[in-house]
Amino acid sequence: MDTKITIIGSGFSSLAASCYLSKMGYEVTILEKNNTIGGRARVLKKDGFKFDIGPTWYWMPDVFERFFNDFDKKPSDYYSLNKLNPAYKVVFDTNDSIIIPDNLSQIYTIFEKEEKGSSKYLKEFLTSAKSNYDVAIKDLVYRPGNSITELITPVTIKRVNQFFSSISYSIRKKIKSQKLIQILEFPVLFLGAKPSNTPAFYNFMNYADFGLGTWHPEGGMYEVIKAMSSLAISLGVNIKTNCNVSEIIVVDSIAKGVVVNGVKINSDIVLSGADYHHTETLIDKKYRQYSEKYWSKKTFAPSSLLFYVGFDKKLNNVNHHTLFFDTSFETHAKDIYDNPKWPDKPLFYGSFPSMTDASSAPKDKEAGIFLIPIAPGIEDTPEIREKYFNQIIDRFEKLTKQKVKDHILFKESYCVKDFIKDYNSYKGNAYGLANTLTQTAFLRPKIKSKKVKNLFFTGQLTVPGPGVPPSLISGKIAADLIDKEYKTK
Repeated sequence: MDTKITIIGSGFSSLAASCYLSKMGYEVTILEKNNTIGGRARVLKKDGFKFDIGPTWYWMPDVFERFFNDFDKKPSDYYSLNKLNPAYKVVFDTNDSIIIPDNLSQIYTIFEKEEKGSSKYLKEFLTSAKSNYDVAIKDLVYRPGNSITELITPVTIKRVNQFFSSISYSIRKKIKSQKLIQILEFPVLFLGAKPSNTPAFYNFMNYADFGLGTWHPEGGMYEVIKAMSSLAISLGVNIKTNCNVSEIIVVDSIAKGVVVNGVKINSDIVLSGADYHHTETLIDKKYRQYSEKYWSKKTFAPSSLLFYVGFDKKLNNVNHHTLFFDTSFETHAKDIYDNPKWPDKPLFYGSFPSMTDASSAPKDKEAGIFLIPIAPGIEDTPEIREKYFNQIIDRFEKLTKQKVKDHILFKESYCVKDFIKDYNSYKGNAYGLANTLTQTAFLRPKIKSKKVKNLFFTGQLTVPGPGVPPSLISGKIAADLIDKEYKTK
């Protein structure tokens, strides 16, 4: 009789884990509460427009390649991948922006033009970043986060000072231009923490940015979800939607199955890719590893206020990915992490996929996704959403020198309440648990439950951390841990 594994949720980590586990010979069923798979990565279709609701950046293509290679496949077997050139644009003011190209030699030239001598530092910085990337992505991040010894290797011992210095400090020692500082600190936002709270070792994100480039799957990020689900199904995974798990059945400290839509389903192993905090509310208090106090003290990655906008014309002076840094990053960061509240004048990001992907919008029209990072858990009302939409559209018009308000066909919004409703997300966070020094590796919530046998976790709140590539890796780590435990039986 095959060992039955029930996976809660169908995000990147769950789908990855399901593929590995099925390949290992387990009988795997995924239960997804929503009517479509993908977890936070879903798609919105309206009037011929198509928007990725969740992730829009495709970084670290090597991690995706490694995943598919594990099954003798390639990403190109499922979707077409295009390297964006330019990678993205950063707007500082009406007549002040920097475009990041897709190659290092041009990036060095841009830096040198902005600040004399900065290209020399950038080369040194990226050499370190590439070295850290090789250490982290090819080795460290695939470890299960069980103890500090995982981090202690002959290579990391030489870099121990990088764990006790911040990205922000290492950049600001050499770079004076606030524009270049913001560009170099930007990739750290994918880790969910302030640059001043992120270990310098994580400069490998800068190599992911400048060294590996920014890519776009033709059709959008949801094509990756479709690819992974297609692979999972071909391996024998059973995927069920509209299946809301209300309880994890635990008998004598052993997980025995789940209750879904009021029906008991027996299972030998339960793996949750759903929100970690929420998952522990599905079991009796005595079996929970982490208290409400524990979660309340943790630094969570931001939530987001998102708008999906259909425009009846093509837009000017923007790129596929455009960052609007016309206000203070430090002030906005304080409003997220130090004194959580709605920011007075937030930074924001715009994605216009129809500029490079015709499937995103009807001919001669534009699809726009706007994102404002905000503190998780703050008040979320229709009035607040409308206020901030008007603010960023006013600034967008000024910064890009064009009128767009009268060209909006429709807009849809997504914020804290939606993250909670759709994903049971703790305080409505969008990206999981931030990768600060005290929340790195073995200091993150464990993949294997310490109190319930046969209960495991995967996803952005455990190792290695927030983001799509780390989620793929988390799924592999969880599958390997499960297999290791059951092979010894």
